[in-house]
Amino acid sequence: MARATELQPDVVLMDVRMPGTDGITATRQLTEGGVCRARVVMLTTFDMDEYVYEALRAGASGFLLKDVQPELLVAGIRAVHSGESLLAPTVTRRMIESFLDRPRAVDAKTRDRLPSLTARELETLRLIARGLTNAEIASQLFVSETTVKTHVGRVLMKLGLRDRVQAVIFAYETGLVTGSGSSQTG
Repeated sequence: MARATELQPDVVLMDVRMPGTDGITATRQLTEGGVCRARVVMLTTFDMDEYVYEALRAGASGFLLKDVQPELLVAGIRAVHSGESLLAPTVTRRMIESFLDRPRAVDAKTRDRLPSLTARELETLRLIARGLTNAEIASQLFVSETTVKTHVGRVLMKLGLRDRVQAVIFAYETGLVTGSGSSQTG
């Protein structure tokens, strides 16, 4: 830590487990109070969520596993240096799954729009949220693609959404679908 304060590097590679002060505590000390302007990339052999969350809370800008390929490590350092955040792909995947598995708090006015959809429109919304194309939805529902386009248009209009991306977000945020791919009833 003294060397980082003295040298003022742009990026510090920090190990989670170090002799003396652990990497998370050292990161917190570096990032709090303007001691050092460096951005921190945490490196570890331990792919554990508790380390990831604690490192990010402590102010780390990135979290990589030590088995990362050298060219990806260099690219990651450059990305963090330019102001981006960085997470190992396995960490990112777990965080996304965790995020998607929890229904988000949605204001009552937004959630109250769901009952305006017919049963077929709700099913269409669920299938949109699963990433299906109009052709795939038509096949699942045993209807024409034109009928699916009509359902999609009505879903967007009734929910006040701009496009399919907003529809997917709406479906996850209201808990209509979850990250595991299952649908809620209702």
